[in-house]
Formats: sequence, structure tokens, C-alpha cells
Amino acid sequence: GGNRKFSSAASEHVGYRSAAHSDVTITQHTSSNMNNNNLTGNATYNIHSNNESMELVDSLLLRTSEMMNPHAANVVAYSGGVDSSLVAALVHRVFSDYDNILSPVNSSARGSVQAVLGISHAVPQTQIDVARKVADFIGIPLMEVSTAEGGDQAYIRNDGHACFVCKTHLYSTLNAVANAFMEQYIDNNNLDGQSGSDQQKVILYNGTNADDTRDPTRLGLQAASNFSVHSPLDQITKDQVRQAAKYLGLSNWNAAASPCLRSRLAMGVMATEEHLRAVEFAEAFVREVLELDETINARVRMLSGGKAMVELDNSIIESVEDYDLATKLNDHGFSDKCINEWGFKKFGGVRGFKTGSVAAMPKDHDA
Repeated sequence: GGNRKFSSAASEHVGYRSAAHSDVTITQHTSSNMNNNNLTGNATYNIHSNNESMELVDSLLLRTSEMMNPHAANVVAYSGGVDSSLVAALVHRVFSDYDNILSPVNSSARGSVQAVLGISHAVPQTQIDVARKVADFIGIPLMEVSTAEGGDQAYIRNDGHACFVCKTHLYSTLNAVANAFMEQYIDNNNLDGQSGSDQQKVILYNGTNADDTRDPTRLGLQAASNFSVHSPLDQITKDQVRQAAKYLGLSNWNAAASPCLRSRLAMGVMATEEHLRAVEFAEAFVREVLELDETINARVRMLSGGKAMVELDNSIIESVEDYDLATKLNDHGFSDKCINEWGFKKFGGVRGFKTGSVAAMPKDHDA
């Protein structure tokens, strides 16, 4: 990292520019360098002053700069959620500032910046679409890589360690991708003999915020620690994450949390492709029938015995009787589809949403 002062987020209002893109063999999306003039969002919902938001973003840029090595492969574990999107924006901006100074002086010392999206059956297509859109707006190169947790029995058992196993696979993949990318860069630029240099280092970033660190069910944090992943947001709350994301014009600033589909499975329900697809199809159906936008929390849990349980934000529950919601879903064939198309055994009804409602701490943390 460095101590130099980065240009104020206010002075440029973070007019994103795309870093140089390199061709890679893995699926990669490059930015169309979209512009958004309404970077502060809808003023009706803007409860924070621009000065307050500007100071928050500037402090995050400074913190990110202290974690960054501009000669290294800087890789963001990216999902398209608001947390990792904000980190991608920060890392890209800080790297671009460094890059503008370093490139003309010493191109051989140049590092890289990438957002990497892990693709598996636990990631719904709607989330992939959002991730692509937001990365394109930011201007950060996006790689999509297949992750291997779906073939790991420790993950499939879903006995309380699945998150740890999944994140371990993810960070291992990110490390491998970053190393391969830097090796390709060295080959393409005839930088032989520098394989052990500073630029070979890999720095991983994630979107863990301060609220996450207080959640004992998030065993993926241990995997992040094992890989020395950097968390630029670990000193701010989720509300502050949304505030900063809104200020930077990220379209998903107020989107409901969208953890992986495996989180919908009660502990002990096998994390198979069939079960994950069942949850994805059922949730898409619920959102369509009830006309729920991306700001509303909506989950279809698979409980033991294959029961489908729909969870909705309390604001939705309180506006309509639970029975009426279940009836509306069934009037559109939800129960029938659950059993005959998606692989559930029965429909258990509708209840209020609670994050981590089917999560449980494993008895043994030494996974």
C-alpha cells in the first residue's frame, strides 16, 4: 500500500474508467465504460448528505490503498452483491490511480486488477446477470470461473461446514487464476526472469463488512483468514456499505442480500444440483407471481423431508395474511410445481423472512 493522497471521490464523483483489458482463456467480460450522471441515486431515499457520503467513500479509498500492491495481481472475490460490488469499485479506482502514475514510468512493474465471479449450481442466473451489469458499470475486468465445491462430499453433506468448504474452493481458484494471469502477462510482455518479483504476488479482496464479522454462522470467514484475504469494508456496517454504494451510483445499492442457494437448504439436506435448482426455480416463481422486486427479501427454503417453506419480508407478510399469500401462490400452481417439477415433497406455507433461519453451527469447527 502507499501513503499518497488519492483524488477525492467528490472532485471526480468517481467517473469510472476502464483499466487495460488482457485476453484470458477463462470467460472474461470487458467493460463498455458506461456512464451514470445520477450518481447519488433517487434523492427521495437519500437520507445521507453528500458530504457525509463523500467522506465515507474517501475513507474507504484510503483504506483500500493501504491494502493494495499496485505491482501485484489484485483480485476481488466478486458475487454481484452490494458488498463485493463496492469493493470491486474501490479496488478498481485505487488501482487505476496507481496505474496512471506507474505505467508511463515502468510498465514492467505493472500489476493487474480483476473481479472474479465463481460459477456453480449454487449461483442463480439472475445473480450472474446482475454481477455482469454492475462490473460493466464499474469498468473492472470480470472473469467467470467454475468452482469445484459441487463435487466435494464435505460440501454436499451440508452438515454445517459447507460454507467453509465452498469458500476454500473459491479462494483456491482465485489464487490459481491470479497466478495464471500474471504468468501470462509476463510471457506476453517478455519479462523473463521476473517470476519471483514483487509483481507476482496475489492479493485477494472480499466484501466482508463489520456486521458479518459478528455472525457466528459465517464459517467462510475462517477460510478467508486462511488465505489472508483483505476486507476493505470490515470497519463499516451494512447500512454504510449501501450508503457508499449509492453515492458511487451502483445500481444494486439497495438490493436485498442474495447469498448462495445452498444457504436455503436446512442443515442435513444434501447440497445436490437438483436441490439447488429446485430452490432457484421456486424463488423465481415466487418473485414473479407476487411481483417482488430486487429490494425485497424472498427465500424458498428446503427443510428436512423436502418441505418447501416460503419466507418473505415482514412488510409483505403484514400487508396480506399468510394464508392469502399461500393461496395466491397455489392458485398459480406453486404446490403442484414444487412436487411434480422441482423435486420438493410438499409446500409448507409462508412465513416471515429471517436471515440464516436454517443455518446452524456445526458441532466441530475443525473442518
